[in-house]
Amino acid sequence: MAIVRKLDPITLERESKHTEVNATYTVIHSEDGDYLQIDTYGSIDRQEIGKKSQSIRLSPSALKQLEGILEKIRY
Repeated sequence: MAIVRKLDPITLERESKHTEVNATYTVIHSEDGDYLQIDTYGSIDRQEIGKKSQSIRLSPSALKQLEGILEKIRY
């Protein structure tokens, strides 16, 4: 699992196709503020379908950055 505290923009040299998977989210309340955790689960091509494969947790500061990014791209 990873905690993201800051989001830095980059330009991709090449865009690659990603596999679709299911995901869940959880809001974690702590003394530092609210964290958003997103978990992804194995695709149909994986050996163990439906097993949690990745987990990322955004800190309160990263969530503020994400809000700004989403406003800029009008989501």
